[in-house]
Amino acid sequence: MTSAPRPQAGEPTRRLRRAQQTSLSRPRQRRSTRRPPVILIADDTTDTRDLYAEYFDARGFTVVTARDGVSAVQAALEHVPDVIVMDLAMPQIDGISAIRRIKADARTLRSRVILLTGYLHRVVEWGALEAGADLFLTKPCLPDVLEGYVNRLRRRRRPV
Repeated sequence: MTSAPRPQAGEPTRRLRRAQQTSLSRPRQRRSTRRPPVILIADDTTDTRDLYAEYFDARGFTVVTARDGVSAVQAALEHVPDVIVMDLAMPQIDGISAIRRIKADARTLRSRVILLTGYLHRVVEWGALEAGADLFLTKPCLPDVLEGYVNRLRRRRRPV
């Protein structure tokens, strides 16, 4: 019975050489089962909508946009976003009415909603929170600040 020669000191073993060859010839691919978070940006101002959309896209989010309240509701029901950033004053239906419609559907009941507006009135804030918004923010809001709020809402446990 012949045995394989023993490796010299500092020389890799046969098993190690095989592992090195395998790892060099085939790079290891990490399979991610997580889907990127989906965010819906609903704002009638093109510049604002595009600014946030480009920022969140660059940060690894799947971005869906809407330019009015009706298309925001349709997009939310179709894509079931993790977080929705909704402007208050939009054509067709306003942000609060859109939030009510979104929260009334079982598919989007757990989607987190941030109402982002230039209105600073407490009554508007109360109405938004009563309609189902999780957070009320005022414009201007820098994209990185908004991302911080989005990530906090994503980490919060959703009610069953």
